Amino acid sequence: MRPHPRQYTDRPRRGYLIAPHPEHVPGSPVVRLVICPPAFYASAMTDPPPESPAMPVQLGVNIDHVATVRQARRTYEPDPVWAAVEAQLGGTDGITVHLREDRRHIQDRDVERLVEAVHIKLNLEMAATDEMVDIACRTGPQLAMLVPESREEITTEGGLDVAGQLARIRDIVARLHEAGLLVSAFINADEKQIDAAADCRFDVCEIHTGPYAHAFHDHGRDARQPAVEHELDLVRRAGRAVLDAGMQFNAGHGLNYHNVSPVAALPGLGELHIGHAIVSRSVFVGLRQAVAEMKHLLTGPAATVVDPHNAPRVTP
Repeated sequence: MRPHPRQYTDRPRRGYLIAPHPEHVPGSPVVRLVICPPAFYASAMTDPPPESPAMPVQLGVNIDHVATVRQARRTYEPDPVWAAVEAQLGGTDGITVHLREDRRHIQDRDVERLVEAVHIKLNLEMAATDEMVDIACRTGPQLAMLVPESREEITTEGGLDVAGQLARIRDIVARLHEAGLLVSAFINADEKQIDAAADCRFDVCEIHTGPYAHAFHDHGRDARQPAVEHELDLVRRAGRAVLDAGMQFNAGHGLNYHNVSPVAALPGLGELHIGHAIVSRSVFVGLRQAVAEMKHLLTGPAATVVDPHNAPRVTP
């Protein structure tokens, strides 16, 4: 590595230059000069700055299925707000809830209480309907994510068709922006949908990882299988397109402790939203510990794959 040019107060040697320091700020009242060979100075002024270290992937924990257990008995426990606090103590960067039109798990009052109680990012998943837009604008989560929704589905199936309803989605995004919210689209790894999302001025695109998760499960839970690599590459290329369009690249759906590591290693990834796997594991180890273990998979050494069945106890 070439040493930093030394600063001198004596006279330069023959053939050397007195020139502005490469880090001198034009217009600054303090003039920094260096004495160095001409070639050194030219290189110092043209070399690109060192790259900043990559930011760790953030985790958003979906707590819908805590409410699913509560709604099975139509009672008051377990409380999703308590779950959000436990997830935060476990190290999550955000909380996600999906207020469905049929209110099968999260209820309106849950959203209102979470907005007040959560001290980290709250992501409200919602259908692209006037009712849900009104609720989001009134309650004020940090992020509103538009997702497709059907009363017949067990969970979200596929991404939102932004391209097929451009005018309506553009209007909804504008309304949410006017309320001061960041807006995300949950979409398939499809270039047409990414272009449409950019046209609608979404801030974030969350790429649907369900096809990758299904391929991983169906092919021996081996990330090296060609079918799994193919689905992962689709997510990778979609993420690159999202970033090139000036939006944040998030991903989620179907991810668990076994299949998350290859996705977490994708370049430019901002956040992963994971729910069912974490809530399922919390039945056996507690929610705070389950979150801490998932967070460790996202922030630990990229080459390390932790066997969740033999994972060391992680201190939140």
